[in-house]
Amino acid sequence: MLFFLTALTLGGCSSVEEADDPVIGIWSRAAISDLPEGRTSVREEWIFNDAYLGRYHRYEGNELRIKTDFGWETDGNIYTIEYPGLDREADQVTIKQSQDNTQLLSLEGEVLALRE
Repeated sequence: MLFFLTALTLGGCSSVEEADDPVIGIWSRAAISDLPEGRTSVREEWIFNDAYLGRYHRYEGNELRIKTDFGWETDGNIYTIEYPGLDREADQVTIKQSQDNTQLLSLEGEVLALRE
């Protein structure tokens, strides 16, 4: 009877599918932007985890302006990053590795972020 209950308990657990993907990790982009308050540094950060989720941060100067979760999925070598709750379109990117760094590139070839 104990074996049956243990098997039923263990068998009834569901698990979240985990990704084993090269996008997992921290990616960032830094720039100087002209904002209404004047010129300031802007840093964006994407933290991809293995459950097809992540966290996005945007800093303006030293102030955290945006902190939100995102979802991601892959179709072949194209990654789609969706930002529910933000007025921001989904990003579609690919990974490009060179001798100097690894980049997330938009489908148009623009750098979204670099791997940290």
